[in-house]
Amino acid sequence: MSISTPAGDSSRQTAPPAAKKATAGAGRPPSARPGGGGGGRPTGGARPGGGGRPRKPVTPVKVSQGRSWGPIALFAAVGVIAAAIIGYGVYAVTVGPKTWQDKADGIPGIANFRKSDPKLVDTRSHKSGSIQYPQSPPVAGDHNVSWQNCMGDVYDAQIANENAVHSLEHGAVWVTYRPDLPKDQVDALASKVQGQEFTMMSPFPGLDKPISLQAWGYQLKVDNASDKRIDDFIRALRTNATMEPGVGCSGGVTATGTTPRELQQPQGQ
Repeated sequence: MSISTPAGDSSRQTAPPAAKKATAGAGRPPSARPGGGGGGRPTGGARPGGGGRPRKPVTPVKVSQGRSWGPIALFAAVGVIAAAIIGYGVYAVTVGPKTWQDKADGIPGIANFRKSDPKLVDTRSHKSGSIQYPQSPPVAGDHNVSWQNCMGDVYDAQIANENAVHSLEHGAVWVTYRPDLPKDQVDALASKVQGQEFTMMSPFPGLDKPISLQAWGYQLKVDNASDKRIDDFIRALRTNATMEPGVGCSGGVTATGTTPRELQQPQGQ
């Protein structure tokens, strides 16, 4: 038999749902219950009216700005310039620029009579006739009043030592070679002399090496015209190893032969 419920008695009709709600929320902490903990206010990232679901935190977006290469390049350039200045300063203090004497002394095999025989180098009087020299070919000493023309002259026969030494005093480089030197090497030597002021070239019998180069107080003997020291010798000593700066090579003796020749030259040259 069914029991009828009087109309308007709403407490009995709504009781079962309320009991289910109580049971569903039992044992949960207030913060885990729908609606959040306490006072009905949303906590943390809960969205109002969003059923209590937490809102995910928003991560700030970093805006990447490219590197400014202008200042970096400027600082780098300044650093390089500063390093170069400091490096040059250290070099200038500790090493310093090379003089022509330093360059000459740096040529392997060169004989420096300015150091080994300074008296010979300081002897340079004008004398007539034949003169005996301690070196062959000679490198310094007394000499004839006239010099051998040394404007890039290539002589095909021997010239007088006394005239040649006077040319060395003016700052010339004298290239000599044995007469049996192959023609291609003679031509190679001639190409280093022709047209170059303060140089001259001639054969010289009896050399102990195929080629010998002389400047005032210096000598270098080599075996082949391709030896790079020949260029080093000419570059370092031509016009530098002079005892009479400012005196030229033109107007000298152009004749060949071992007999000294005298031309009318101004005194003191």
